[in-house]
Amino acid sequence: MDPERLADLVRATDAGDPLSGLQAMVSVRKELERLEAVHVRRARNNGATWAEIAASLGVSKQAIHKKYGGRGPFGGHK
Repeated sequence: MDPERLADLVRATDAGDPLSGLQAMVSVRKELERLEAVHVRRARNNGATWAEIAASLGVSKQAIHKKYGGRGPFGGHK
């Protein structure tokens, strides 16, 4: 998603209609989750440790490893 589209979604969260604002929030949340996963994968591919990634996100190493570690596309690096 391009940055302008994301900005439009964020602006839509301040809609006069609270239900429309909530729908926009769902879209924003999904896009942010997707972007986080992309950046975690890129960081791991560039050799970042789970501790470094966790510090960047302001969470514990255990939390980030639980979310992205183990099997799958993020678990290949130590």
